[in-house]
Amino acid sequence: MHSHIPPHPSGPPGAQRGRMPKRSNPLRRTSDRVEWWLCGVLVILLAVGLPAVSVAVGLATYTSQMRTVRAQSADRHTVTAHVTGAARTAGDTAVVKERAPVRWTDPDGTRHTGTAAVDHGTPTGARVRIWVDRDGSVASAPLTPGKAIGSGWSAGILAAGSVVAVLYAGRKGVERAINRRRYAQWADEWEQLEPRWSGRGA
Repeated sequence: MHSHIPPHPSGPPGAQRGRMPKRSNPLRRTSDRVEWWLCGVLVILLAVGLPAVSVAVGLATYTSQMRTVRAQSADRHTVTAHVTGAARTAGDTAVVKERAPVRWTDPDGTRHTGTAAVDHGTPTGARVRIWVDRDGSVASAPLTPGKAIGSGWSAGILAAGSVVAVLYAGRKGVERAINRRRYAQWADEWEQLEPRWSGRGA
């Protein structure tokens, strides 16, 4: 008949009870705890602040651009004009648009002249559609809702990148400050310990 002998516990005392929580580790310095909390705060800021800032900036940009869309759409309209002269280019035959003198007449008979962007190679006398404002001056095409949406997305992405850059720079700055303090503490402790360790202080 064999008696049951419990196995001898292996490892240091307390090893069977699980690992010691990091925050209660007696070897952890104040700088370690500060760095640990800092990482937690940065993770929270990244998880909450990144989407909040990017959405807020994106929506603000989109709203502003849509106001421009409505204002320009109300102020500008298209007319049919005639090209009255040769188009001016910078000598690049690969250009898509070039400037040419044009003339058009309002429904009330008022004649206008100006310079508008036309397709490359448009001949004199050709009829083109151009945008004009309420004052009868040649204007660019109004901003479209699609471009307003694109501007909102671009601004939101740029804001998200800025948040990441700021948090990263802040993390690195605090890390450098903590490491400088650690090195100073290690130097002070070594000055106190080295004489006893080397025997010079005996």
